Amino acid sequence: MTQDVYRIHFVLALLIGAGIFACSANASSVHHTSSQSAHHSRRILSKRYHRVRGQQSIEPDRVMQIQQALIREHYLSGEATGKWDSTTIAAMQKYQADQGWQTKLMPDSRALKKLGLGPDYSSALNAKDSSFSEPPPASTIPAQQESGFAAASGVNQ
Repeated sequence: MTQDVYRIHFVLALLIGAGIFACSANASSVHHTSSQSAHHSRRILSKRYHRVRGQQSIEPDRVMQIQQALIREHYLSGEATGKWDSTTIAAMQKYQADQGWQTKLMPDSRALKKLGLGPDYSSALNAKDSSFSEPPPASTIPAQQESGFAAASGVNQ
């Protein structure tokens, strides 16, 4: 009888082991969770619909200004055309490289500022007609006010 119990235990252990092995082999096939399939579909969509970021083109008036500045700095020859062509790109990249900056297809803001094409703050609020006069001499401060300053600062007169 004891051998029969051992045999039954052995057979059960074999069946359980085979069942576990079959389940793990089957689980490694094509079962995806909803988050995995959503990630997969997002990855496919992102390849199809790649959003282009950053500035894609430069206005012809701005290109003309850049070309005139590059001509002035002897990085470009000829007349400014207003077209962002391969000659202008090469001149801009050379200018940026000579400054020790990264060369890109679009001009670097530091390069534009150094070429004199940075932002113009002349029409900014309070920039026109502002006067920065000298502060009044100390003798024009009333004595009572001066003594209040001295008392507040802890300085004895």
